[in-house]
Amino acid sequence: MLASTATKGAQTRQRLRSLALLGAFLITPLLFIGGPDYSSGPLLRSVWNLGHIGLFALFTLGIQPWRWFRGWRLWFAPTAILLALGLAIETIQSGLGRDMDWHDVLRNLIGMWLVLAWFPSRPTPAGGRVLKLSTALLAALELASTATVALQQFQVHQQLPQLYDFTRSDPSLFWRGQVSKVDDASGGLSIHMGTETYSGATLQNLAGDWRDYQQLILSLYNPEQAPLQMTIRIHDVAHEDNNRYSDRFNQRLLLATGDNRFVIPLDTIREAPESRDMDMGRIRRLGLFATHLPRPRTVILKELRLQ
Repeated sequence: MLASTATKGAQTRQRLRSLALLGAFLITPLLFIGGPDYSSGPLLRSVWNLGHIGLFALFTLGIQPWRWFRGWRLWFAPTAILLALGLAIETIQSGLGRDMDWHDVLRNLIGMWLVLAWFPSRPTPAGGRVLKLSTALLAALELASTATVALQQFQVHQQLPQLYDFTRSDPSLFWRGQVSKVDDASGGLSIHMGTETYSGATLQNLAGDWRDYQQLILSLYNPEQAPLQMTIRIHDVAHEDNNRYSDRFNQRLLLATGDNRFVIPLDTIREAPESRDMDMGRIRRLGLFATHLPRPRTVILKELRLQ
């Protein structure tokens, strides 16, 4: 009876190991192909990144390093191996045109550490409770980060018709470029432009469904006496497959001294692509930039909303 029970237990563990390895090998190609791209939003990226934890938890269950290592060597040896492997994976990914993310290396380790700390069918080293608590905390922090991104994206869509909340303290979560919050009573967002060919800021995290609105309204403050010519650029998700000038909306904005307010009909934006209508339900980015400035300039964006 005892022998039969032991045999069944061994068979169950072997099936678990086989399923874990199968799952890991099926998921592994996604490290190099598929997944979020340039046009993907922050939430998809954050959720996708959690896959590193699951993948390397499966690998650890399948390989079962406790068959060869005991005590603290069970932690040191696999950690060193996976650290080297993670660095190699990130290097290979950069060669395939994908961004290197050293945080992914930590996520790989968290997946392995969770199994080493919590898998019940292996000896637990001294300090096992501390290891369990530490690994659970690391995993919880990753989940909390994704939850924070989800809440942020919910707020982005709830703030319509405003396209950006100027009360936010860190615009870098939403904008790319040299931007900073203006802290005086006038408020707004400071956009600094240099002398490079194209210089400005791009709102890349915004509510993309503009179908229920008719106009885009923006206000820019030019603090200098000299006028400034800028361009507003808007495109949808489909445009990011080709990036052609004729496939997006571009409009010149001439800024006089002081406040400048512009009202742009959304029909004009929709009809801007040469061979198609822009998808007003999937707007992806809005950029404000100047070209070939003879010297650095700064403008203040004070209003950006739909109507």
